[in-house]
Amino acid sequence: MHDLLCTTDLTPASVTAMRHALALGDRLGARVSLIHVLGRNDRDEAAKARVTQAIQAELDQAGASQARILLPDGDFKEEIIAESGRGHLLLVMGTHGPHGLRQSLFGADILKLVRKAAVPSYVVQAESPADKELTRIVLPVAGHQDIKRLMDAVCMLAQAFAAEVHVFQLMRPGESPSDALLANKLRMMERLQKEGIRHVEANEPSTGFSVGFAMATVEYASRVGAGAIAIMAHASDEYRYIADAEKERILANEARIPVLCA
Repeated sequence: MHDLLCTTDLTPASVTAMRHALALGDRLGARVSLIHVLGRNDRDEAAKARVTQAIQAELDQAGASQARILLPDGDFKEEIIAESGRGHLLLVMGTHGPHGLRQSLFGADILKLVRKAAVPSYVVQAESPADKELTRIVLPVAGHQDIKRLMDAVCMLAQAFAAEVHVFQLMRPGESPSDALLANKLRMMERLQKEGIRHVEANEPSTGFSVGFAMATVEYASRVGAGAIAIMAHASDEYRYIADAEKERILANEARIPVLCA
């Protein structure tokens, strides 16, 4: 049986992540495994029982019949990365945004985590509505050498939800896209066509000066009512010096749109 791994630290962001994981699991025919990394003060049997009870209460509130609960102890990022390599289909995580967080799952930390995860990651925020139908996925074009894993994940979700994929390219006046970017755009369109997935070629004209792509991508995704934005976790050689900051902005976007990373 397929399995989705979902992180939980018993905060609003992780509760939202759990709800998204359950919704994704329902469409994908997958079980959900919840992983909570125990802190130093939560490793005795009584503490484990309290954590398990709290997680079960959240599951009951979400109307879920059951989910597997994993309670490793150690460094929370290392434990999540290790577990992601044990046969899961997708890693679902909640980020608390750019301000002070319990387990530092925000900004550069969550970007590092999705890069090291063995499977694609689906990142949500506390305010990301779990009941919103995933009818559109915005897929920005990038010049990476290997886009297969991201395309596999995009196709998996698009087929499960009958979603339309918008292949997004920001068109800047006087700027010529690289050969790698244009080649990847063609590969994306051909893959979607082959899989029978509805798709749109979205060439968005730049309306202001911006070296990055995050703001324009999020604005477009908001305008078309996208349920997710799909990005490469790693930076391409093109604009590498700003790519990490742009990816962090998308992961913590103010529109609260979930982000698929691979």
